[in-house]
Amino acid sequence: MAKKIGSADAKAHFAELVSRVEYRGERVIIERRGKPVAALVSVEDLQRLRSPQEGQPEAVPQQPLALEGIWAEVGDEEIDAMVEHIYATRERDLGRPVSIKD
Repeated sequence: MAKKIGSADAKAHFAELVSRVEYRGERVIIERRGKPVAALVSVEDLQRLRSPQEGQPEAVPQQPLALEGIWAEVGDEEIDAMVEHIYATRERDLGRPVSIKD
């Protein structure tokens, strides 16, 4: 499981976090206002995430790079909340209703 830390704390302890990722193989999720906005992972993890899986064609990741690799650790409720937030923001920005189709 990745450690979660606020962006201000991540900034204040950046060198320590980098060392923990590099030497201990830890993963760090950086949050802003309780929402994940970035991930700090080792270069090996990033290369593994970007390399094609056996039997699958090479593909460019479609999700934001800041969230690469954390989907396995994010629960369904969190994903649903993110999707709802995206649609609510889009609705406010567009000034018209946006529906989520099942």
